[in-house]
Formats: sequence, structure tokens, C-alpha cells
Amino acid sequence: MNGKIALEEHFAIPQTLQDSAGFVPGDYWRILQDRLLDIHGQRLDQMDAHGIETCVLSLNAPAIQAIPQRDRAVEYARIANDVLAEEVAKRPDRFRAFAALPLQDPDAATAELRRCVEELGFVGALVNGFSQDEQHGDGHDPLYYDLPQYRAFWAEVERLDVPFYLHPRNPLPQDARIYDGHPWLLGPTWGFAQETAVHALRLMASGLFDEHPGLKIVIGHMGEGIPAMLYRIDHRNKWVEAPHTYPAQRKFVDYFSENFWITTSGNFRTQSLIDAVLEIGADRILFATDWPFENIDHAAEWFDTASISDADRRKIGRTNALSLFRLGAGE
Repeated sequence: MNGKIALEEHFAIPQTLQDSAGFVPGDYWRILQDRLLDIHGQRLDQMDAHGIETCVLSLNAPAIQAIPQRDRAVEYARIANDVLAEEVAKRPDRFRAFAALPLQDPDAATAELRRCVEELGFVGALVNGFSQDEQHGDGHDPLYYDLPQYRAFWAEVERLDVPFYLHPRNPLPQDARIYDGHPWLLGPTWGFAQETAVHALRLMASGLFDEHPGLKIVIGHMGEGIPAMLYRIDHRNKWVEAPHTYPAQRKFVDYFSENFWITTSGNFRTQSLIDAVLEIGADRILFATDWPFENIDHAAEWFDTASISDADRRKIGRTNALSLFRLGAGE
């Protein structure tokens, strides 16, 4: 399929490049760093070769979220966003941008999102999970965005009417003891999905979407396991009559179906895609590759031949993104 729009496509600036060094072994790091620093070379060649018209670019992980010094987080986010704006301006027909945000400081993050959307033309934000802030636990405690200090930030996200992509990062060491002796379970194997799914469920349970029903949240990797678990999350021991103990007024399936979109990034399996279509519908699924951590050819060749209808393929591959990110008139 030609004309695809890809939504989880990463780059790095020199200040954040080393954050990605641990995700591949040995000599693969040389290849990965070249991919991360490139925008208009091999990335564009890969897009041309595999029918991708537009990539929405975002900073690598954990980057800004792992900088506990507020001033430096704010500085690096602004640097990354300015660099990305300059690169997108070279080929606005092929690239768009997600803002990096210093959510250690909710007020600064709000101002930076506003700047990126209203002045730089960004189409939303991508944030790499929880943030670390030296003013909270000396930077050793994770800050999740269901906490009360983020309500004003979410109000601005809703006002600006742009999507917020919640991207994974690994849990902090004190929260990763279940993985002791099994480091292979961290990262894209399991740790990323578990961490992001819990964060997304916290947002739902907090009542955030009752207060701000217009919020639009995107999560990757075919929904980080949530679509397959929605019934159990809502019903638990269904025969036991007891009120839930969290603030949210509605079922999780309602919030997930109305406030969330998922992407195919790094999860190129037709059975999982069909399950997601059956659970939330093709209108809520978007194409993504996860370049440069995954291969564009693996993503595109799988998607172009997946056993789904051509109508759903066009929605997932293109028109859902056109509508959600207001990239152009729907087709």
C-alpha cells in the first residue's frame, strides 16, 4: 500500500543519543546510532521503497523523562524540538513532528507543548513514560501523569486538541525486581509493555477522562497488551458484588474505546492486529514501524499483505492518521 503514514519513528540529538545504546548488542550500536541521527538519508530512502508518504518523528527514549534536573530537562526538550522543527521544515511534505516535553515541571511542559503546537506546527506530543524529578525522591521516584499536579497540563492538551503518545521506558531499578536474573525480559520483550500498560490504566482509573473527555491518547505496540485484557480488567471476579475503589466513573473499556488509539509499532503479527480490530475497531488503529529500533521493511511488507480488508488497511495505514492528526482532508 502506498501513502502510508507512520507514527512511531524516532530520532536522536547528540545529547540523548547514548540513551539508546543499551537496546542493541555490540556492533549493532554503530548501525543504530547512524539510523537515529539520520533523517533525510537512509530513512527517506526506506520510506520511498516501502510506500510510506509521511513519518511523524519523535525523540528517542527515555531522553527527557530520565533527566532529574528540571532546568536541564527543559533545556534539552527545547533543543530537541527546535532541531526537529528545522529538520521537518526541510521536507514538510514527508515529515511531521511530536513534541518532547519536560514533564518534571508540569508548567514548563505545558508552555513547551503550547509553543510546539501553536508556533512550530507540531501535531502532538510523544512522552517516554514517567518522569524523574530531583525535587521528588531525589529523582529516584517515578512521576506518573495521573497525579494531581498534572491536571492543568491535561487541560491544555485537551484545549489544544492534539494527541498525546505515551511511549515506553523501562521501570526504575527499585521497581524492576521481578526481572532480577532475567534482564532479557526488560525492554521491548516485556518490560516496556507492562510499564506502559500500567501507566495507561492509571490514567483511566484516575478519573482523568471524566474531567477531560476530549483527551486523545496513543499507545504503541498493538496496545501494550491492553486490548486482550479489557474484559478481565473491568470484571475481575464478576460474581463478587463490590464497588470499585478508584475515582473513574465508567468502565475501562469505555475509556479505551473512546480516548485511546493504538499503533502497530514493533508488533507485526496479523493475529494480534485482527484481535485488536475485533476489540476496538479499525478506526482506532494506526500504522507505525518503530524505526530505527525495528526495520521499516519488516513493518511495511507485513502490513501490506496482512489478512485484513483493503478498507481497513487504508484506514489503519493512512486515513485514521489524516483525521486524528489533521494532516489533511480525509480520503
